[in-house]
Amino acid sequence: MGSAGDAEASGLALSGPEGGAAAADAPELRCPPEMVKVSPARVERAGIDPDGKESWLGKSLATVSAPYCVDRFEAMLVDGHGGEVISPYYAPRRRTAQQSHAHWTSLRHEVGGAEARAMELPLLPAWERERELIPRAAVRRGVVPNGHVNGHEAEAACARAGKRLCSAEEWRIACGGQEGWAFPYGESYRAGACNVFREAHPAAVLHGDASRGHDDPRLNTVRHKGKPLLRGTGATPECQSRWGDDAVFDMVGNLDEWIAHDKGSFAGGFYARSTKAGCDWRTTAHVKGYADYSTGLRCCAQLPHGDTSGDTSGDTSGDSPSTSPGESTMGRAP
Repeated sequence: MGSAGDAEASGLALSGPEGGAAAADAPELRCPPEMVKVSPARVERAGIDPDGKESWLGKSLATVSAPYCVDRFEAMLVDGHGGEVISPYYAPRRRTAQQSHAHWTSLRHEVGGAEARAMELPLLPAWERERELIPRAAVRRGVVPNGHVNGHEAEAACARAGKRLCSAEEWRIACGGQEGWAFPYGESYRAGACNVFREAHPAAVLHGDASRGHDDPRLNTVRHKGKPLLRGTGATPECQSRWGDDAVFDMVGNLDEWIAHDKGSFAGGFYARSTKAGCDWRTTAHVKGYADYSTGLRCCAQLPHGDTSGDTSGDTSGDSPSTSPGESTMGRAP
């Protein structure tokens, strides 16, 4: 298995004909192995709101018709210099991470209960303190996805991976799967099916107040009844948005995911967000420069065209965790 950046650099795979509009002998253009092909034309229902108005899904399907690719999992970040895994518990900005580490190294002894005050900060590697980072989105199963990412950083991280943020319409279509559901798994909310609306809020656990200290690096390490609030990528098996024989994981819950928007928007809800709106949850309440422990990312891409010489259909780098030199095990989920 190669380094954390191998999946993004993979060639494009070809398989047999897709059928329908394509010529009988035309090969099917496939997404890179760490991405899932989303075909809006296969969605079986457009969705109508209870008041009879066209739903967000219906409007999305009227806007997006061509197939595209979406990351199978929420993104981890690796550094563009050497591929090292950037800590998921700090902002991917050297000065901000340094300040947060110094601030909470002291303040953690002053807020919260005895157990919270005793909880140490996650490691901030020396190399992250010493040089400016060039965050690039990478995709792996079973790793902790990066929080503390603002909208500008999310855009740039996807671009460095040769991708982009999903549009609001692309995100909504991908979330509901080819059944066009309101949730990745069906039409009705099911408690626990996705990692959302959890029974504990990390800021309340650590600070006694859910509205305080959202830059605390410890927030996404909090456990409740022995289980992590933020889960590793793909660790919630029911939360799959199915596309044929493939699936996109965790589009509802785990972390909020930045989507393309001039002023800033993210969708899906994070693990402690009190929402049962499923694929229809999104907000424009924060500007693109905003970040806290709950803000992460997932990338989209156009269905590849052009060079189709490399068949990487056997490459599972987007579906299996690996550790490359310099990567250590920091990104691995506990």
